[in-house]
Formats: sequence, structure tokens, C-alpha cells
Amino acid sequence: MSSAWMYTLIPAAAVVLGAVAAVNIRPGPRIVSAIQHLAAGVVFAAAAGEILPDLMHRNAPVATVVGGGIALAVMLAIKQVEGLVKGPLGLLSMVGVDILIDGLVLGIGFSAGAKAGILLTVALTLEVLFLGLTVANELGESVRSRLAVVGATAALALLLPLGAVLATPVAALPPSIVAGFFAFGLIALLYLVTEELLVEAHQTPDRPWVTAMFFVGFLAILVLEELMS
Repeated sequence: MSSAWMYTLIPAAAVVLGAVAAVNIRPGPRIVSAIQHLAAGVVFAAAAGEILPDLMHRNAPVATVVGGGIALAVMLAIKQVEGLVKGPLGLLSMVGVDILIDGLVLGIGFSAGAKAGILLTVALTLEVLFLGLTVANELGESVRSRLAVVGATAALALLLPLGAVLATPVAALPPSIVAGFFAFGLIALLYLVTEELLVEAHQTPDRPWVTAMFFVGFLAILVLEELMS
């Protein structure tokens, strides 16, 4: 668990990679949608296959409701603020909060075990790759310097290890409180899939191969989990 922050360097690198790709290649809407579908499938499988079973075996219904309720309130609040805050600063602020929560969830995942943490690392790497693409695309419309765009996006990536470090004490807490944190992580991930990734992915007309990427990502995590067992 103490080394969980080191694993966040992988998705942090993906954020920078996404930004570099966005300022140099400008991927088309269908490619972006395919990445979103793939990321959604991977995150959904990791959440359902790792965090959910562990949470159910802890037998802490009150902590589950409290942790899940807090996660839902936080994610809905972020959504509301996104609609009010405009411009590059607003975008950076909201994405920064998302990335911080991702780091927190990854740290919580490692408290459930190394396998859960590694699978979540894979899932969140794809998710933040999309965030890097999105931030760089949006900033590129108002910031001319490619270096400045990549630099601002890379700065956001530092919030991933910060979130993991904040989650480090979770493993030492009483089991019922740990269950609450797991519920928080589970709801945050499922909200990300249903209300962020898939909603954004369907902004462009669907093609069968694009839709199939969700299930490709889902099956890939299932296979990886079997290989790690």
C-alpha cells in the first residue's frame, strides 16, 4: 500500500501522452469515442470485479451506504460546478478534481490488495489518457503554445500520486470505515463510466466497431484478472 503512489506514475504518464497526442495529431471524433468506450469497459470491469466483491464480503451495510452516498454527492456536486465554471481555468479545476479522486480511488484499491490495485491502474490509465486528450484539445482552442498546453496538462497529472498518498492511511482504519472508503471508490468509478465516459462517447454517431470497444475493454480486464489469479 505504501508504494501505491508509484503506480500512479503510469496513468500520470498517460495524461501527458494524451496531451502530446492531442496537440500533434488531433485524433478524430470516432477515435476519441472508441477510446472512451474502451476506457469505460475497462473501468467498469475493474470496479465490478475487484472493489465490489471485496465490499460485499465486509458485511458493513451502514458504512457502504454512507461511503456510497458521499461519493454520489461529491460527483454530483462536481457536475454542477462544471456547468457554472467556464473557460480554461474552470476546465483545469474540474479535471484536476477528477484526477485527484482517481488517485484516491487507486490508493483505496491497493488497500484491497495488489491485484485490485494493478487492475485499477490499468483501468485508470486508459481513463486519464482520455482526460489528457480532452484537456489538451480544449486548451488548444485558446492557448497557442503547444508546450504550455502540455505543461498545464502534465501539472494536473501530479494530482494522481497526491490522491494515492492521501489514501495511504485507509488500510490501517477499522474494517467498517475501510468498507465506507471502498463504497466511495466503487460509486465514483461507476459514476465516471455512466455519466462521464459513455455520455461523452455518444456525442458522435455510433459505429458497431466503436460500441464493441466497451466490451473489448471489459473482456480484457476479465482475462487479465484470470491470468493473475
